[in-house]
Amino acid sequence: MRFAARALVQAWWFELVLPRFGLGRLAARGRIRRLQRLSRRFHDLAADLGGLMIKVGQFLSSRLDVLPPEITRELEGLQDEVAPEPFAAIVAQAERELGIPLDRAFGFVDPTPIAAASLGQAHRARLSPGIAADLGFEDVVVKVLRPGIEQIVEVDLAALRRVGRWLSRVRLVNRRTDAPALVEEFATTSLEEIDYVHEAVNVERFAADFADDPRVGTPVVVWERSARRLLTLSDVTAIKITDIAALQAAGIDPNAVAAELARATFEQIFVAGFFHADPHPGNIFVTPAAGGDPGGFALTFIDFGMMGEIDDELRDGLRQFIFAVAARDARGWVAATQRLGVLLPSADTVELERAISALFDRFGGMGVAELTRIDPRELEAFARQFSEVIRTLPFQLPESFLLLIRTISLISGVTSALNRDFNMWDAVDPFARTLLNGGGASTARSLGREAVSILSALARLPQRVDALATRLDRGELAVRSPEVEQRLRVIDASVRRTTSAILAAGLLIAGAILRPGDEVLGTVLVIAAALPALHAVAPWRLR
Repeated sequence: MRFAARALVQAWWFELVLPRFGLGRLAARGRIRRLQRLSRRFHDLAADLGGLMIKVGQFLSSRLDVLPPEITRELEGLQDEVAPEPFAAIVAQAERELGIPLDRAFGFVDPTPIAAASLGQAHRARLSPGIAADLGFEDVVVKVLRPGIEQIVEVDLAALRRVGRWLSRVRLVNRRTDAPALVEEFATTSLEEIDYVHEAVNVERFAADFADDPRVGTPVVVWERSARRLLTLSDVTAIKITDIAALQAAGIDPNAVAAELARATFEQIFVAGFFHADPHPGNIFVTPAAGGDPGGFALTFIDFGMMGEIDDELRDGLRQFIFAVAARDARGWVAATQRLGVLLPSADTVELERAISALFDRFGGMGVAELTRIDPRELEAFARQFSEVIRTLPFQLPESFLLLIRTISLISGVTSALNRDFNMWDAVDPFARTLLNGGGASTARSLGREAVSILSALARLPQRVDALATRLDRGELAVRSPEVEQRLRVIDASVRRTTSAILAAGLLIAGAILRPGDEVLGTVLVIAAALPALHAVAPWRLR
């Protein structure tokens, strides 16, 4: 809380107070260094506190829609790795969950964790002979929540909600984003991650979606040895997906792995509608095919705590979005982002449309390798030309859309590591065509909804035209321009603050003049000058 308060005061002073006294250039000169120092201090704070603070850093590093890159870049390196919990505490936690001694629940548990995260840690183990005989395997991984983590999460979320309420009262922030809503998005994800039953259900749902696909695998949930704070899964450790040397030694073509990973990802998104939202290289193994199939392999996903879902509404928006990208239609792209709930109604879509049109004309359809060969000065010039348009747009990504972008971004990075010439556009093409051409029952339902909507609009059209003509005759038609309205609000606020500043100066001068002759009245006037002075520089709304 102290860190958040200091950060808000610093932002208030440099971004709001100094510019109002004509020192905006001075404040802007050191803005990048201030943001970087602030991000590094939060990085160190999060590593020290643990709990949800590391997750907060990771969450913020992905919010390119509401945070400047100087912050997100500093937080990208914040790893979800902390000192492991003592093994005795893990044993006690596991025994409380299972209700039996650990040496009876498992044949063996390795005291050294294979991974220690801020919320829990994982240990290799062997099942007891009876359960192993029933399931057909004995090697497992046991994930155990840190003892007392629920209380830590509760305290962390209470602090974050308070900071969110602070931010909601700052105009500089609330014009751009809904801070309390962001906190609640983060809270929902975090509470799901400390419920291992929820993760186990995700594992089995994902496995069912790919039950007939030999190229995609998952661990098996051992329900007899799982509970809300403990999850036991079959050990599926194999070749890390970005270990190219190990893949080649096993006779597996990295290019084929890249293509298969892209296919499996878009199968999750466009067909199953349920996708792994944290597919970084540590969560995907390449398992060589059994039976001596040369070059054969399967992709095995682990860690299903963070999953995304594509509902019908999002699917409809994505269809419109993909169609606009495929057709290089900037106007359609803008309409699609509005339908997806990304752009707020006050956005200046004319300038955005121009920027997206230029983006399509120059970079549309390029693969990662082609982009890396472009002159960096050209990319810098393009970014500089349109950065102000993008930066000032009032938009906020819905959680489902954010998870989708995160997933595609991570997969793009992994496929590029496996094959620098891999083009994600080629991989998405067959799925996009299926989506656009009406494949699947959900698409038929969405087309039916659109048809009903169009027919309903057509039925109401004569009445709406008649109402419009009536309003025109009466001179009641009003035209709204969000940009003009915003500028008028800024002018109105400036006038009000200028008036307050003049009033404060008058009271202060009058008080100073009167104090020698009438000390009481002079002091009252000087004190009274504080209120209009505060209004002249305050960043929040006085309600």
